[in-house]
Amino acid sequence: MPDIEFQTSAGSAPGYLAVPAGEHGPGVVILQEWWGLDEHIRSICDRFAAAGFYALAPDLYRGETTTQPSEAQQKMMAMSMDQVEQDMCGAADYVASQPGFEGPGVGAVGFCLGGGLAVWAAATCPNIAAAVTYYYVMPHGKPDFSDIKGPVLGHFGTADEFIPQEDADKLESELRDAGVDVTFHRYEGAGHAFFNDTNRLGTYDPELAQTSWQRTVDFLRPALSC
Repeated sequence: MPDIEFQTSAGSAPGYLAVPAGEHGPGVVILQEWWGLDEHIRSICDRFAAAGFYALAPDLYRGETTTQPSEAQQKMMAMSMDQVEQDMCGAADYVASQPGFEGPGVGAVGFCLGGGLAVWAAATCPNIAAAVTYYYVMPHGKPDFSDIKGPVLGHFGTADEFIPQEDADKLESELRDAGVDVTFHRYEGAGHAFFNDTNRLGTYDPELAQTSWQRTVDFLRPALSC
């Protein structure tokens, strides 16, 4: 299924939905990098669908994407967290409403900007039962981590120029201190966006990307099972 409109508490929002074969299974909300809902994020939705998940990526920039870092930063900083929260929670509710949806809740998986938003969704959206954060960035403060009810998995590169190891360590400690079941993996020598096979930084690492993908799926299956 291609681009869709789904309902939020503020009206309707656009997104990209990928449906698993047989149209039944658990579900995830995929949260974009600062580039927007581009082909890479769509491909991740398709990949989750191939693994048996419903996967919906809300279009937080409302149809706009960019390949320019300066413009991406402007778009990220201009986001309204009220709208983003409505989009994320509405997306989770939409996935959970699918006739073939299975599970006690929906997963949130995000990359860079989306990595921060996945943790935010876990703290604010009732239907989010687990979160996976890749190289977390949160430009708009942070939610109350004690509101997170499900487990959190994190993936961080030790050579990330944007997210120092100390920041990953601090986030892990803050989550654990808030009572969250948290597991962070560090990938030796991996740079920022090492999962993104289209990234412009030259940091894509296919082996580490595959390792992190398998860990993500292995984490989500039991976390989202009835």
